[in-house]
Amino acid sequence: MPHRFVIAVALLAALVAPAAVWAADMEGKLHSVDATERTVVLDNGTKLWLSDAVVVDALKEGAEVKVSYEEKDGKPVVTTIEVK
Repeated sequence: MPHRFVIAVALLAALVAPAAVWAADMEGKLHSVDATERTVVLDNGTKLWLSDAVVVDALKEGAEVKVSYEEKDGKPVVTTIEVK
C-alpha cells in the first residue's frame, strides 16, 4: 500500500511542476517603450511584455530600471518595474 502512495505522490508532483511560475530579475536601461503593445526593450535587446499592474506612463526611454518578470505563454511578462 505505501508503494502505491509514493507513486501517486510522484505522479502528482510531476503534473504540478510545470505549472510552477518561473520568475527572475533583470537590470538595464530602457531602449524603447511601446504603450500600445505594452512592451519595453532593454539596451541589451531583451523585449519584455508589461502586465496590467505596470503603469506604462511612468516609463521613459533611457531610464535605468530593475524589472521582475515571469514566463507566461512563452513570453517574459514584467510583474514589477523599479525606475532607479
